[in-house]
Amino acid sequence: MELSNLSTEYLSQSDVPDFSPDAAVVSRETVIPSGATPSINAPEATLAVQRLFQQAEQQLNLSCDRYQTTQYEVALEAARAAYATYLELSHVQGQSKALGYVGLIFYSLKHYSKAIEHCQRALALASQAQDFRGAVKILSTMGNAYRHLKDADRAIEYQLQSLRLAKEVSDRHSEMAALNNLGLAYKAAGKYEAAIRYEELSLEIARELNERHLEEQILKNLGNASYSLGNYAKAIAYYEQRLALAEELGDCRLKIQILRSLGNAYYAMGDYSRSIACGKHRLNLCQQLQDLRGAEQSLGGIAIAYDSMGNYVEAIEYYQQRLEIALQLQDWRIEEQVIGSLKVAYYALGDYLKAAEFANQRRNPLPT
Repeated sequence: MELSNLSTEYLSQSDVPDFSPDAAVVSRETVIPSGATPSINAPEATLAVQRLFQQAEQQLNLSCDRYQTTQYEVALEAARAAYATYLELSHVQGQSKALGYVGLIFYSLKHYSKAIEHCQRALALASQAQDFRGAVKILSTMGNAYRHLKDADRAIEYQLQSLRLAKEVSDRHSEMAALNNLGLAYKAAGKYEAAIRYEELSLEIARELNERHLEEQILKNLGNASYSLGNYAKAIAYYEQRLALAEELGDCRLKIQILRSLGNAYYAMGDYSRSIACGKHRLNLCQQLQDLRGAEQSLGGIAIAYDSMGNYVEAIEYYQQRLEIALQLQDWRIEEQVIGSLKVAYYALGDYLKAAEFANQRRNPLPT
């Protein structure tokens, strides 16, 4: 889970750093007088210019609002309109902000190359305007995009720059986000120990800022990194902390997600009884929410754990319940999978007639 910071506060002091690992990205804009960007609020500004500036701000705010509600196409159109207006005003920081949003939206649409292209332009303009806080966010988006493009080295490089700049401007929220995203980048590179170190630093800041929702997201990343490392006991400790937070937040669907991860970790550690307990808790919550798909998955996890314990009678009971839901959902792949599991379980029990019955049972045809 990635964290981000949408702060775009303008800083007009300090020398302009080279924001990009690729110097060509901003080399022509790194030494620009701070007075190069006109102040819209200056007395000489005309009423028409003031109105144009307000229009640009409204367009950018609309883009942000629509982005938050995942209306990405509308958000993209509004951000592009804001950029055009800022361009007409020759307002460099505004152009950078708008292009940064365009890059972020393309990132959310999974158009990672386009996200990077627009963020590079936004970064050059942020350098020109000395908008260091804006640059922190842009660098973060670029790093995340490179991670999804499987370029872990560049992802790490950009997130390190985002972290350095966040520290320079004393932006603790952005520092937290950069540390978290660095953890994700190192995990993508297969460097799980480094990933955990950065995530733990991010977790400290989240707790310092009392950001409970973000703390939960970071705990998820820590648990997943520990799981990938094969340290199931540590993964379980992080997932248990997540579960406590979900209880505190009263988020039932989040609890269902966490119980799945927790059950998987207990299963991987060979603690089948606790894996089953997590599965039953999850099943109960899914049934309360009338979540058939979640119930089907929960039943599968419980059955497999009983199977692994050699308790085939209990396994068969839960396989049968899962089969009923698969039929209800008309999920022929799951139906076929469960029928196969039932055949094996009955065979293990020595009930060869029942095993043969499932072996010969006609499957529903898979959709073409």
